[in-house]
Amino acid sequence: MNNSFLSLPDDKRTSIINAALRVFSQYGYKKSPINEIAAEAGISKSLLFYYFKNKKELYLYLLQYCAEIKSQRIKEQGCYDSENFFDAFTHSLKTITDMLRSYPECVIFELKAYYDNEPEVKADVSDFIDSYSRFDYQTTNISITPDQFIEGLDLEMIYRNIYLACEGYLFEKISNGSLNADDMEHDYLKMIDHWKQIYLRRETSS
Repeated sequence: MNNSFLSLPDDKRTSIINAALRVFSQYGYKKSPINEIAAEAGISKSLLFYYFKNKKELYLYLLQYCAEIKSQRIKEQGCYDSENFFDAFTHSLKTITDMLRSYPECVIFELKAYYDNEPEVKADVSDFIDSYSRFDYQTTNISITPDQFIEGLDLEMIYRNIYLACEGYLFEKISNGSLNADDMEHDYLKMIDHWKQIYLRRETSS
């Protein structure tokens, strides 16, 4: 990316970002017309390629941008302040569903990018997802302590099972075109209650 893009006025930069998010979300990587992005942003195609050398660079920039926006909002809402893993997870989920309501282009682009199988970007997207979904990365933010859980459980395996369940849910909703913030929040809260029953240590009365 050309650094001059970051020097643009906020409204101009946001216009380009939002146009690209909408087009990529609608068409996917391969079929997204750069001309449409440029026209919607009110700039020429050549100027867009001055800021980003090709479609792939723009796409990967958007992926990083959306992840940073999401992480920033999660931190601003104090989602990582709780020492309880599932409380932190619940707060993070609600922040993401609120973002789906207020900035759907960003959330939908990020989710669809995760499942885009276009060979030109698939490896880069997979590497990006892996860097954010690793157990060691997440545990630097969310408190996962053994005494919260039933003795003997593998905490990394618990995290992996939860991650894969969430991923499967999202894939189904995106495939069906039925991603809805209210439904997503309701369904995830039910899943979290289920996981609490399975994994958390129960207090015993003295």
